[in-house]
Amino acid sequence: MIMIHATLHVNPEKEQDFLKDIQSLIEDSRSESGNISYDLMKDTEKENVFMMVEEWKDIEAVQSHNTSNHFTTFTGKASEYLTAPLAVKIYDAKLME
Repeated sequence: MIMIHATLHVNPEKEQDFLKDIQSLIEDSRSESGNISYDLMKDTEKENVFMMVEEWKDIEAVQSHNTSNHFTTFTGKASEYLTAPLAVKIYDAKLME
């Protein structure tokens, strides 16, 4: 399993538009065949900071997601909402066997 944590620093003046636009990304991503979960969290300690927490079956599912229309459409306009570059961390979440 692959886990992704993407940190988004959102312009407070654009937060409502961001939350509206990201809903379709979340819904469409959750319907992808290799998706396990796809959730947006708001930081409780830092204003206007969100984290997308994703779980995918494998790296191929991530690669497919990264080229999907809903993902590329959202990332193409993400700069309208963000005040800092998107910070993404990818983890291989395989448990020791």
